[in-house]
Amino acid sequence: MKKRKTIALSLLIIGLALSVAFITKIDFPQGFEVYFKREYYKQYGPLAISVELLIASYHLFIGHKKSNFTLAIFGFTALLDPLFNQIGLFNSIVPLYGTIILAICALLCLWLAFSNTFKLKRLSSLGALSVLSLV
Repeated sequence: MKKRKTIALSLLIIGLALSVAFITKIDFPQGFEVYFKREYYKQYGPLAISVELLIASYHLFIGHKKSNFTLAIFGFTALLDPLFNQIGLFNSIVPLYGTIILAICALLCLWLAFSNTFKLKRLSSLGALSVLSLV
């Protein structure tokens, strides 16, 4: 219990720090026409990934039965973002420091989710496939 809360609290702090760092880089332009362009909404990508980390770590902190599912969703999202950037599906705007930190957290979260370290609700094969389809 203490180990679970310690890991969850450290992930919460990392997620909060990254959320603050990413939200300060968002531009809020004047005029309505900019809000209908793709570039405006693309800048929210890094913030969305860090909010997923916040939600997953909060679920882990309270010991929610769906913690493994949310940890897996975050893990796959954070790892697939730089992968899709490398193969050219889209251009990721997550900075390098964010990519490195999120990748380390994602690997930890995937290990926690699939090994069921804290004896929360185990991910089934169907659950793992649904996580991949959500990402």
